[in-house]
Amino acid sequence: MLAVILAGGKGERLEPLTRDRAKPAVPFGGGYRIIDFTLSNCFNSGIRKIVLLTQYKSFSLSRHLSLGWSRFFCREFGEFIDILSPQLRIDERWYRGTADAVYQNIYTIEKEEPDYIIVLAGDHIYKMNYGEMLDFHKENQADLTIAALPVPLKKAKKQLGVIEADPENRIIGFEEKPEFPHPLSDRPDLCFASMGIYVFSAKFLFEELCRDAALSKSRHDFGGNIIPRVIQTDRVFAFPFFDQKGKRIAYWRDVGTIDAYYEANMDLISIEPELNIYDEDWPIYTHHPHYPPAKFILSEKERSGLAMDSIVCDGCIISGANVRHSLLGHQVRVDHCSTIEDSILFPQVKVGKNVRIRRAIIEKNASVPDHGQIGYDVEQDRSHGYHITESGLTIVPKPIGF
Repeated sequence: MLAVILAGGKGERLEPLTRDRAKPAVPFGGGYRIIDFTLSNCFNSGIRKIVLLTQYKSFSLSRHLSLGWSRFFCREFGEFIDILSPQLRIDERWYRGTADAVYQNIYTIEKEEPDYIIVLAGDHIYKMNYGEMLDFHKENQADLTIAALPVPLKKAKKQLGVIEADPENRIIGFEEKPEFPHPLSDRPDLCFASMGIYVFSAKFLFEELCRDAALSKSRHDFGGNIIPRVIQTDRVFAFPFFDQKGKRIAYWRDVGTIDAYYEANMDLISIEPELNIYDEDWPIYTHHPHYPPAKFILSEKERSGLAMDSIVCDGCIISGANVRHSLLGHQVRVDHCSTIEDSILFPQVKVGKNVRIRRAIIEKNASVPDHGQIGYDVEQDRSHGYHITESGLTIVPKPIGF
Protein backbone atom coordinates (compact mmCIF):
# COMPACT_ATOMS: atom_id res chain seq x y z
CA MET A 1 0.00 0.00 0.00
CA LEU A 2 1.23 3.47 -0.94
CA ALA A 3 0.23 6.47 1.19
CA VAL A 4 -0.63 9.78 -0.46
CA ILE A 5 -0.84 12.63 2.06
CA LEU A 6 -2.60 15.83 1.04
CA ALA A 7 -0.59 18.59 2.71
CA GLY A 8 -1.06 21.55 0.42
CA GLY A 9 -4.09 23.54 1.60
CA LYS A 10 -3.84 27.26 2.28
CA GLY A 11 -5.04 26.92 5.88
CA GLU A 12 -6.83 30.29 5.75
CA ARG A 13 -8.98 29.47 8.80
CA LEU A 14 -5.81 29.00 10.86
CA GLU A 15 -4.45 32.46 10.11
CA PRO A 16 -2.19 33.95 11.47
CA LEU A 17 -0.60 30.59 12.43
CA THR A 18 -0.37 29.75 8.72
CA ARG A 19 0.97 33.13 7.65
CA ASP A 20 4.41 31.68 6.91
CA ARG A 21 3.86 27.90 7.02
CA ALA A 22 1.61 25.19 5.64
CA LYS A 23 -1.11 23.98 8.00
CA PRO A 24 0.47 20.53 8.57
CA ALA A 25 3.66 22.28 9.76
CA VAL A 26 1.94 24.23 12.56
CA PRO A 27 3.35 23.25 15.99
CA PHE A 28 1.09 21.08 18.12
CA GLY A 29 1.22 19.62 21.61
CA GLY A 30 4.37 21.47 22.60
CA GLY A 31 7.00 19.47 20.73
CA TYR A 32 5.23 18.18 17.62
CA ARG A 33 3.91 19.40 14.27
CA ILE A 34 0.38 18.52 13.10
CA ILE A 35 1.77 16.34 10.29
CA ASP A 36 3.58 14.11 12.82
CA PHE A 37 0.35 12.34 13.76
CA THR A 38 -0.53 11.20 10.24
CA LEU A 39 3.09 10.23 9.53
CA SER A 40 3.37 8.31 12.83
CA ASN A 41 0.18 6.43 11.93
CA CYS A 42 1.78 5.43 8.62
CA PHE A 43 5.04 4.37 10.24
CA ASN A 44 3.37 2.44 13.07
CA SER A 45 1.05 0.77 10.53
CA GLY A 46 4.04 -0.50 8.54
CA ILE A 47 3.58 1.84 5.57
CA ARG A 48 7.03 2.74 4.23
CA LYS A 49 6.08 4.27 0.87
CA ILE A 50 4.75 7.80 1.35
CA VAL A 51 4.32 10.79 -0.92
CA LEU A 52 3.27 14.21 0.38
CA LEU A 53 1.53 16.58 -2.00
CA THR A 54 2.38 20.16 -1.05
CA GLN A 55 1.43 23.48 -2.58
CA TYR A 56 1.47 26.57 -0.34
CA LYS A 57 4.26 27.79 1.97
CA SER A 58 5.89 24.36 2.10
CA PHE A 59 9.44 25.33 3.17
CA SER A 60 8.88 24.86 6.92
CA LEU A 61 7.13 21.53 6.29
CA SER A 62 9.90 20.29 3.97
CA ARG A 63 12.59 21.24 6.48
CA HIS A 64 10.76 19.46 9.30
CA LEU A 65 10.44 16.28 7.24
CA SER A 66 14.11 16.42 6.29
CA LEU A 67 15.22 16.87 9.91
CA GLY A 68 12.78 14.53 11.61
CA TRP A 69 11.54 11.90 9.18
CA SER A 70 13.97 11.07 6.37
CA ARG A 71 16.09 8.99 8.80
CA PHE A 72 13.26 6.46 9.20
CA PHE A 73 13.24 5.39 5.55
CA CYS A 74 15.79 3.37 3.57
CA ARG A 75 15.78 3.76 -0.21
CA GLU A 76 17.76 0.54 -0.65
CA PHE A 77 14.81 -1.37 0.82
CA GLY A 78 12.23 0.46 -1.30
CA GLU A 79 11.21 2.81 1.52
CA PHE A 80 10.74 6.54 0.99
CA ILE A 81 8.98 9.70 2.02
CA ASP A 82 8.89 12.05 -0.98
CA ILE A 83 7.63 15.61 -1.10
CA LEU A 84 5.92 16.45 -4.39
CA SER A 85 5.25 20.10 -5.12
CA PRO A 86 3.01 20.96 -8.11
CA GLN A 87 4.98 19.97 -11.22
CA LEU A 88 2.40 20.96 -13.87
CA ARG A 89 3.13 17.64 -15.55
CA ILE A 90 -0.50 17.24 -16.66
CA ASP A 91 -2.09 20.65 -16.17
CA GLU A 92 -0.82 24.23 -16.22
CA ARG A 93 -2.92 25.12 -13.17
CA TRP A 94 -2.42 24.62 -9.45
CA TYR A 95 -4.44 21.89 -7.76
CA ARG A 96 -8.16 22.50 -8.16
CA GLY A 97 -9.31 19.94 -5.61
CA THR A 98 -8.22 16.87 -3.67
CA ALA A 99 -8.80 14.50 -6.58
CA ASP A 100 -7.00 16.83 -8.99
CA ALA A 101 -3.99 16.95 -6.66
CA VAL A 102 -3.65 13.17 -6.86
CA TYR A 103 -4.42 13.13 -10.60
CA GLN A 104 -1.68 15.63 -11.38
CA ASN A 105 0.80 13.27 -9.70
CA ILE A 106 -0.61 10.07 -11.18
CA TYR A 107 2.58 9.43 -13.15
CA THR A 108 4.72 9.29 -10.00
CA ILE A 109 2.17 7.15 -8.14
CA GLU A 110 1.74 4.65 -10.99
CA LYS A 111 5.51 4.14 -11.19
CA GLU A 112 5.41 2.47 -7.75
CA GLU A 113 2.86 -0.09 -9.02
CA PRO A 114 0.87 -0.23 -5.75
CA ASP A 115 -2.03 -2.62 -5.27
CA TYR A 116 -3.73 -0.23 -2.86
CA ILE A 117 -3.49 3.51 -2.20
CA ILE A 118 -4.48 5.22 1.02
CA VAL A 119 -5.25 8.92 0.69
CA LEU A 120 -4.79 10.90 3.90
CA ALA A 121 -5.10 14.46 5.15
CA GLY A 122 -2.03 16.00 6.75
CA ASP A 123 -3.92 18.19 9.21
CA HIS A 124 -5.88 15.84 11.50
CA ILE A 125 -5.01 14.69 15.02
CA TYR A 126 -5.65 11.01 15.79
CA LYS A 127 -4.03 7.57 16.14
CA MET A 128 -5.12 4.83 13.73
CA ASN A 129 -3.83 1.50 12.43
CA TYR A 130 -4.30 1.76 8.68
CA GLY A 131 -3.53 -1.96 8.31
CA GLU A 132 -6.87 -2.79 9.93
CA MET A 133 -8.64 -0.56 7.45
CA LEU A 134 -6.85 -2.28 4.57
CA ASP A 135 -7.91 -5.69 5.91
CA PHE A 136 -11.52 -4.46 6.05
CA HIS A 137 -11.20 -3.20 2.47
CA LYS A 138 -9.95 -6.60 1.26
CA GLU A 139 -12.54 -8.61 3.19
CA ASN A 140 -15.35 -6.64 1.55
CA GLN A 141 -13.74 -6.75 -1.90
CA ALA A 142 -14.24 -3.00 -1.93
CA ASP A 143 -13.25 -0.56 -4.63
CA LEU A 144 -13.16 2.25 -2.09
CA THR A 145 -13.29 2.27 1.71
CA ILE A 146 -13.87 5.45 3.73
CA ALA A 147 -12.97 5.74 7.42
CA ALA A 148 -15.88 7.16 9.39
CA LEU A 149 -17.02 7.80 12.94
CA PRO A 150 -20.09 9.22 14.71
CA VAL A 151 -19.93 12.98 15.38
CA PRO A 152 -22.49 15.48 16.73
CA LEU A 153 -24.73 16.95 14.04
CA LYS A 154 -23.65 20.51 14.85
CA LYS A 155 -20.00 19.64 14.29
CA ALA A 156 -20.69 18.01 10.92
CA LYS A 157 -22.95 20.78 9.64
CA LYS A 158 -21.25 22.45 6.65
CA GLN A 159 -17.94 21.01 7.83
CA LEU A 160 -17.72 17.25 7.11
CA GLY A 161 -18.86 14.69 4.58
CA VAL A 162 -21.81 12.69 5.94
CA ILE A 163 -22.32 9.00 5.18
CA GLU A 164 -25.44 6.86 5.08
CA ALA A 165 -24.60 3.14 5.30
CA ASP A 166 -26.57 -0.12 5.36
CA PRO A 167 -26.16 -2.73 8.15
CA GLU A 168 -23.14 -4.24 6.33
CA ASN A 169 -21.48 -0.78 6.23
CA ARG A 170 -21.90 -0.46 2.49
CA ILE A 171 -22.36 3.22 1.68
CA ILE A 172 -25.72 4.03 0.12
CA GLY A 173 -25.67 7.81 0.52
CA PHE A 174 -23.10 10.58 0.83
CA GLU A 175 -23.33 14.37 1.16
CA GLU A 176 -20.34 16.70 1.28
CA LYS A 177 -20.68 19.30 4.07
CA PRO A 178 -24.49 19.33 4.17
CA GLU A 179 -26.47 22.00 6.00
CA PHE A 180 -28.74 19.31 7.45
CA PRO A 181 -26.68 16.14 8.10
CA HIS A 182 -28.48 12.78 7.93
CA PRO A 183 -28.68 11.47 11.56
CA LEU A 184 -28.01 7.93 12.75
CA SER A 185 -31.18 5.88 13.17
CA ASP A 186 -30.42 4.99 16.80
CA ARG A 187 -28.78 8.32 17.75
CA PRO A 188 -30.61 11.31 16.26
CA ASP A 189 -28.04 13.70 17.76
CA LEU A 190 -25.18 12.06 15.81
CA CYS A 191 -24.30 11.41 12.19
CA PHE A 192 -21.77 9.12 10.47
CA ALA A 193 -19.02 11.43 9.22
CA SER A 194 -16.15 10.86 6.83
CA MET A 195 -12.67 11.28 8.32
CA GLY A 196 -11.16 12.11 4.94
CA ILE A 197 -9.25 8.80 4.93
CA TYR A 198 -9.70 6.70 1.77
CA VAL A 199 -8.36 3.29 0.79
CA PHE A 200 -8.63 2.69 -2.95
CA SER A 201 -7.85 -0.33 -5.04
CA ALA A 202 -5.20 1.24 -7.26
CA LYS A 203 -6.67 0.36 -10.67
CA PHE A 204 -10.07 1.69 -9.62
CA LEU A 205 -8.55 4.96 -8.40
CA PHE A 206 -6.60 5.56 -11.60
CA GLU A 207 -9.69 4.97 -13.74
CA GLU A 208 -11.86 7.28 -11.66
CA LEU A 209 -9.26 10.05 -11.60
CA CYS A 210 -8.97 9.97 -15.38
CA ARG A 211 -12.74 9.92 -15.76
CA ASP A 212 -13.16 12.87 -13.37
CA ALA A 213 -10.40 14.89 -15.08
CA ALA A 214 -12.37 14.78 -18.33
CA LEU A 215 -15.52 16.28 -16.72
CA SER A 216 -15.44 20.04 -17.28
CA LYS A 217 -18.09 20.76 -14.65
CA SER A 218 -16.41 18.74 -11.89
CA ARG A 219 -14.67 20.48 -8.98
CA HIS A 220 -12.28 17.51 -9.04
CA ASP A 221 -12.79 16.72 -5.37
CA PHE A 222 -13.09 13.31 -3.70
CA GLY A 223 -15.92 14.30 -1.37
CA GLY A 224 -17.69 16.65 -3.73
CA ASN A 225 -17.54 14.63 -6.94
CA ILE A 226 -15.95 11.18 -7.01
CA ILE A 227 -17.53 9.61 -3.92
CA PRO A 228 -21.16 10.65 -4.68
CA ARG A 229 -20.73 9.24 -8.19
CA VAL A 230 -19.13 5.87 -7.41
CA ILE A 231 -21.47 4.84 -4.58
CA GLN A 232 -24.17 4.36 -7.24
CA THR A 233 -22.19 1.83 -9.28
CA ASP A 234 -19.26 0.41 -7.28
CA ARG A 235 -18.45 -1.30 -4.00
CA VAL A 236 -17.91 1.52 -1.50
CA PHE A 237 -17.79 0.78 2.23
CA ALA A 238 -17.47 2.71 5.48
CA PHE A 239 -14.81 1.55 7.96
CA PRO A 240 -16.10 2.32 11.50
CA PHE A 241 -13.29 3.89 13.54
CA PHE A 242 -13.31 2.83 17.18
CA ASP A 243 -10.78 2.91 19.98
CA GLN A 244 -9.20 -0.54 19.89
CA LYS A 245 -8.71 -0.79 23.66
CA GLY A 246 -12.11 0.37 24.86
CA LYS A 247 -14.25 -0.09 21.73
CA ARG A 248 -15.61 3.42 22.27
CA ILE A 249 -15.65 6.18 19.68
CA ALA A 250 -12.02 6.94 18.95
CA TYR A 251 -10.33 10.32 19.20
CA TRP A 252 -10.16 12.31 15.94
CA ARG A 253 -9.94 16.05 15.51
CA ASP A 254 -9.92 18.26 12.44
CA VAL A 255 -7.86 21.24 13.62
CA GLY A 256 -8.78 23.46 10.69
CA THR A 257 -9.83 26.48 12.79
CA ILE A 258 -8.07 28.37 15.57
CA ASP A 259 -10.64 27.35 18.17
CA ALA A 260 -10.54 23.67 17.15
CA TYR A 261 -6.74 23.79 17.21
CA TYR A 262 -6.72 25.34 20.69
CA GLU A 263 -9.21 22.81 22.08
CA ALA A 264 -7.24 19.86 20.69
CA ASN A 265 -4.07 21.16 22.35
CA MET A 266 -5.91 21.64 25.65
CA ASP A 267 -7.19 18.04 25.38
CA LEU A 268 -3.61 16.84 25.86
CA ILE A 269 -3.22 18.36 29.32
CA SER A 270 -6.45 17.12 30.82
CA ILE A 271 -6.14 14.69 33.73
CA GLU A 272 -7.05 11.69 31.55
CA PRO A 273 -6.57 12.83 27.94
CA GLU A 274 -8.53 10.98 25.27
CA LEU A 275 -5.43 11.09 23.06
CA ASN A 276 -2.49 9.55 24.90
CA ILE A 277 0.80 10.84 23.48
CA TYR A 278 2.66 8.81 26.10
CA ASP A 279 1.45 5.48 24.68
CA GLU A 280 4.58 3.34 24.18
CA ASP A 281 2.65 0.97 21.91
CA TRP A 282 1.89 3.76 19.42
CA PRO A 283 4.58 6.44 19.67
CA ILE A 284 4.31 9.81 17.96
CA TYR A 285 7.58 10.58 16.18
CA THR A 286 9.00 13.99 15.36
CA HIS A 287 12.23 15.97 15.14
CA HIS A 288 13.68 16.55 18.62
CA PRO A 289 16.16 19.43 18.73
CA HIS A 290 19.14 18.98 21.04
CA TYR A 291 18.16 21.29 23.87
CA PRO A 292 18.90 20.87 27.59
CA PRO A 293 16.07 19.75 29.93
CA ALA A 294 13.50 22.25 31.15
CA LYS A 295 14.46 24.13 34.32
CA PHE A 296 12.31 25.64 37.08
CA ILE A 297 14.11 28.08 39.39
CA LEU A 298 13.48 30.54 42.19
CA SER A 299 13.64 34.22 41.43
CA GLU A 300 15.58 36.80 43.39
CA LYS A 301 12.41 37.43 45.40
CA GLU A 302 12.17 33.81 46.48
CA ARG A 303 9.17 33.22 44.20
CA SER A 304 8.94 29.60 42.98
CA GLY A 305 9.09 28.61 39.34
CA LEU A 306 6.07 26.33 38.87
CA ALA A 307 4.20 24.57 36.09
CA MET A 308 0.94 22.80 36.93
CA ASP A 309 -1.27 20.74 34.58
CA SER A 310 1.02 21.75 31.74
CA ILE A 311 3.33 20.42 29.05
CA VAL A 312 6.79 22.04 29.13
CA CYS A 313 9.34 21.14 26.45
CA ASP A 314 13.12 20.94 26.55
CA GLY A 315 15.10 24.14 26.76
CA CYS A 316 12.46 26.05 28.75
CA ILE A 317 13.39 28.11 31.82
CA ILE A 318 10.60 29.08 34.21
CA SER A 319 12.22 31.62 36.53
CA GLY A 320 10.07 32.49 39.52
CA ALA A 321 6.88 32.38 37.44
CA ASN A 322 3.66 30.35 37.46
CA VAL A 323 2.45 28.34 34.47
CA ARG A 324 -1.00 26.75 34.72
CA HIS A 325 -2.88 24.58 32.23
CA SER A 326 -0.66 25.58 29.32
CA LEU A 327 1.70 24.20 26.68
CA LEU A 328 5.19 25.61 26.25
CA GLY A 329 7.28 24.74 23.19
CA HIS A 330 11.06 24.44 23.08
CA GLN A 331 13.26 27.20 24.56
CA VAL A 332 10.50 29.32 26.07
CA ARG A 333 11.72 31.78 28.73
CA VAL A 334 9.37 33.08 31.45
CA ASP A 335 10.77 35.68 33.84
CA HIS A 336 9.86 36.15 37.50
CA CYS A 337 6.48 37.21 38.86
CA SER A 338 4.74 36.36 35.57
CA THR A 339 1.64 34.18 35.21
CA ILE A 340 0.57 32.12 32.19
CA GLU A 341 -2.83 30.42 32.16
CA ASP A 342 -4.74 28.36 29.58
CA SER A 343 -2.29 29.32 26.84
CA ILE A 344 -0.06 27.91 24.10
CA LEU A 345 3.42 29.34 23.67
CA PHE A 346 5.31 28.32 20.54
CA PRO A 347 9.07 27.72 20.62
CA GLN A 348 11.49 30.50 21.59
CA VAL A 349 8.87 32.83 23.05
CA LYS A 350 10.24 35.24 25.66
CA VAL A 351 8.01 36.49 28.47
CA GLY A 352 9.28 39.38 30.61
CA LYS A 353 8.76 40.23 34.27
CA ASN A 354 5.36 40.80 35.88
CA VAL A 355 3.49 39.66 32.76
CA ARG A 356 -0.05 38.20 32.76
CA ILE A 357 -1.18 35.94 29.91
CA ARG A 358 -4.40 33.94 29.66
CA ARG A 359 -6.26 32.16 26.83
CA ALA A 360 -3.66 33.10 24.27
CA ILE A 361 -1.61 31.50 21.50
CA ILE A 362 1.77 33.19 21.13
CA GLU A 363 3.74 32.56 17.96
CA LYS A 364 7.37 31.51 17.63
CA ASN A 365 10.04 34.10 18.53
CA ALA A 366 7.50 36.58 19.91
CA SER A 367 8.44 38.61 23.01
CA VAL A 368 6.13 39.96 25.69
CA PRO A 369 7.71 42.97 27.44
CA ASP A 370 7.85 43.53 31.20
CA HIS A 371 4.51 44.39 32.87
CA GLY A 372 2.57 43.42 29.73
CA GLN A 373 -0.75 41.60 29.67
CA ILE A 374 -2.48 39.51 27.00
CA GLY A 375 -6.01 38.14 27.08
CA TYR A 376 -7.38 40.59 29.68
CA ASP A 377 -8.39 43.60 27.57
CA VAL A 378 -9.71 42.92 24.06
CA GLU A 379 -9.38 46.48 22.81
CA GLN A 380 -5.84 46.75 24.12
CA ASP A 381 -4.92 43.46 22.43
CA ARG A 382 -6.41 44.64 19.13
CA SER A 383 -4.47 47.90 19.36
CA HIS A 384 -1.26 45.83 19.47
CA GLY A 385 -2.23 44.06 16.24
CA TYR A 386 -3.23 40.79 17.90
CA HIS A 387 -5.93 38.58 16.37
CA ILE A 388 -9.03 37.84 18.50
CA THR A 389 -11.25 34.84 17.73
CA GLU A 390 -15.01 34.71 18.26
CA SER A 391 -14.49 32.67 21.43
CA GLY A 392 -12.13 35.29 22.85
CA LEU A 393 -8.75 33.67 22.17
CA THR A 394 -5.90 36.12 21.60
CA ILE A 395 -3.35 35.23 18.90
CA VAL A 396 0.02 37.00 19.01
CA PRO A 397 1.64 36.69 15.56
CA LYS A 398 5.31 36.25 14.72
CA PRO A 399 7.39 39.42 14.87
CA ILE A 400 8.23 40.93 11.50
CA GLY A 401 11.38 39.40 10.07
CA PHE A 402 10.91 35.91 11.59
